[in-house]
Amino acid sequence: MSLPEGPRARRRYVDWARGLAVLLMLGWHTADAWTRLGDRHSQAFSWLLILGGFAAPLFLWLAGLCVALSASQKAEAGEPRRDVAAAVCRRGLEIFILAFLFRLQAFVVSPGNHPVSIFRVDILNVMGLAIVGAGLLWMLATGSTGRAIWYGALASGIALMTPIARTTASVDVLPTWVQWYLRPAGDLTTFTMLPWSGFVLAGAACGVVLGTSHDIRAEHRTQLAFGLVGAFLVGLGQQLSTRPSIYVESNFWNSSPTWFAMRVGILMIGVAVLHFLVEAGARANLTCRPLERLGRSSLFVYWLHVELVYGYATWPLRRRLPLWGTLVAFVAFSLLMYGAVVVRNRVGDSLRLGRRRPAPQTAPRLIVVE
Repeated sequence: MSLPEGPRARRRYVDWARGLAVLLMLGWHTADAWTRLGDRHSQAFSWLLILGGFAAPLFLWLAGLCVALSASQKAEAGEPRRDVAAAVCRRGLEIFILAFLFRLQAFVVSPGNHPVSIFRVDILNVMGLAIVGAGLLWMLATGSTGRAIWYGALASGIALMTPIARTTASVDVLPTWVQWYLRPAGDLTTFTMLPWSGFVLAGAACGVVLGTSHDIRAEHRTQLAFGLVGAFLVGLGQQLSTRPSIYVESNFWNSSPTWFAMRVGILMIGVAVLHFLVEAGARANLTCRPLERLGRSSLFVYWLHVELVYGYATWPLRRRLPLWGTLVAFVAFSLLMYGAVVVRNRVGDSLRLGRRRPAPQTAPRLIVVE
């Protein structure tokens, strides 16, 4: 059975995964911004921290997966390798530029920050540069197997280099703004290239493999293999985490390669499970349209919600809600974001229909011959 062509060829489980990442992101940001200090030391809040911490890796991993899938489809259509790589690099540069536009918006909407905050390194900076790197590697490597190996090897290398970059004095000689991209620098870095760009490359490795699945049965087998490899990575990371570290200094939750491997494994298992859930739902004629809509509008929701959560609009809630109140606020805020997505989509559809609507025909003129 061949995969459907045309609009239905979209892998809906990817939209589900993005939608789930959106909910995890909203959950953590609302908890981080609005939960009172007394509840931030509870076990429940710690679990929210761990759960919400999967939003960024999932976004980055899916970004790599999707650009590799898109590149594979273009390559199969006969586009030259240079053109395919250039398209991937352009997409990465677009996201990188959006990162600065987003920070500029935040600087204007929520005045009071230093102008240097416009250059703060955030997830869009990392995602954009990592996608550019994926495009360059696509050009250098040949064949699906070679590209998958190179993406996976580079992702592993980035994870292994992270603890070294955090402590080595060699980074100190680099320009300050380059250091922001390599290791944490207080408020100037929300994310760093090491290890976060590794999730994009790990996703790209999976996307290249997935791009070789040309029918639904092959995709089932590939996703099952992803789940098994993911379970292996989780088990390996768990075992290595109990052994003495090979690094002079390494923090398990921030820079450890073992935690990186475990997170990649959990992502592979989770997306594989979503794939089979979507397939089972399709056979039962069930779907989850709201989650798909959130997933397809993930960048819009990210762009819209950050200033609403952390900015002046919700300042009266800033670290003043009990944890249960934060959960209620999270549900209400998620519904608000979904409503914004619906409105945006309807406005966009109306504008597109307006552009496509043919010009009204005028009544034929009556010609009187005298």
